[in-house]
Amino acid sequence: MFIKIYNDNPSPKHIRIAADTLEEGGIVIYPTDTVYAMGCDIRAVKAIESIARFKGTNPDNPDMSLIFHSMSQLSEYTVIRDNNVFKLLKKNLPGPFTFIVPANKQIPAMFRNKKKTVGIRIPDNNIVLALVRELGRPLITTSIHDPDELIEYTTDPELIYEKYRDFAGVVIDGGYGANEPSTIVDCTSEEITVLRQGLGCLEW
Repeated sequence: MFIKIYNDNPSPKHIRIAADTLEEGGIVIYPTDTVYAMGCDIRAVKAIESIARFKGTNPDNPDMSLIFHSMSQLSEYTVIRDNNVFKLLKKNLPGPFTFIVPANKQIPAMFRNKKKTVGIRIPDNNIVLALVRELGRPLITTSIHDPDELIEYTTDPELIYEKYRDFAGVVIDGGYGANEPSTIVDCTSEEITVLRQGLGCLEW
């Protein structure tokens, strides 16, 4: 299914259609504040495994992040005791960042590596935030890459639909996406480190 949703005013009806697909264990493709991404309900183990296999990663240890709709929801799944880290997240989220933080037992074991950390996002995009809010749980998420190594990311939702229509239950057309990923910031050691500089410019 291909659904047009406007970022300025996401249709509750269309958001509900996408959320229903997630609740049924399906995969949805959606815009973020950086590149388009695919994801599923945090509880949908089979969908997580399908995404991992599709991307050629280990289903038992998939390299994916989680999307939350707010700091309060984020606090239910993470352990952020460092006040400086909390302030950093609050200052930069929602925004084009992936922060690596300590995870708690609410996070599925397959996403807790040996350090028990997880990548988290709160994108500055009303569509995906409304979707997570409607679902009531975080989304497991991973960026959509383009087979053209020079382009790296697919930005046209119609082309995304043509390619993934048989894989994803719903593809959301939220307008053209960016071609630059999020900035990845590691907050799990004493020194906060930018692991990948992307679209976001970190405010300290």
